[in-house]
Amino acid sequence: MALNYDKDGLDKDFEKDGRLARNMFNITTNKKQKEMKTVYDFSLTDKKGNSVSLADYKGKVLLIVNTATGCGFTPQYEALETMYKKLRDKGFEILDVPCNQFGHQTPGSDEEVTEFCTMKFGTDFPQFKKSDVNGANALPLFTWLKEEKGYAGSAYEAKLAKVMEDLYNKANAEPRKQNDIQWNFTKFLIDREGKVVARFEPTVDMKEVEKAVEAQL
Repeated sequence: MALNYDKDGLDKDFEKDGRLARNMFNITTNKKQKEMKTVYDFSLTDKKGNSVSLADYKGKVLLIVNTATGCGFTPQYEALETMYKKLRDKGFEILDVPCNQFGHQTPGSDEEVTEFCTMKFGTDFPQFKKSDVNGANALPLFTWLKEEKGYAGSAYEAKLAKVMEDLYNKANAEPRKQNDIQWNFTKFLIDREGKVVARFEPTVDMKEVEKAVEAQL
């Protein structure tokens, strides 16, 4: 038995279905584009408890760092301040977020942390309220940063990594996840469009970090 059909009608149905598919694709694409975040969608709390929108830093190259006052990497404050003085007139900012999650190496108050950094290293870049960067209470900013640039691995010698893990687990109820901040002075480089372009573990030479910053200026 022959199958009868209206060719013109079938063609019109295909055309209609094609338009519908394209419209659905465009809606999905537009939705994804709207959901794409930049650093400007986040805020930090300053030492006085005021919310600071990172949109205030639009157009600048940013280095976001979780810091500590009693860590073996704490001397990196000196290199950070030197880089800041050298490059800030070109549109560079360092955003300092003290954190006490790694071996309780930042026990002081926000005022004490600022006093230490100012007296010891002469730091002049913005320093924000001491906050968590991992776990349930992590700042939304750091949750996003870690999603954008996860931990690449192999940044620490096995013996040191074990010590770090033990210290972290003693200080926190929840173990670190794969892409979590591994230790103090992890750095995220943000370009002038608010996108994460690099993550540096604290073991990375500061000269390499500065070179990457200069490439974005």
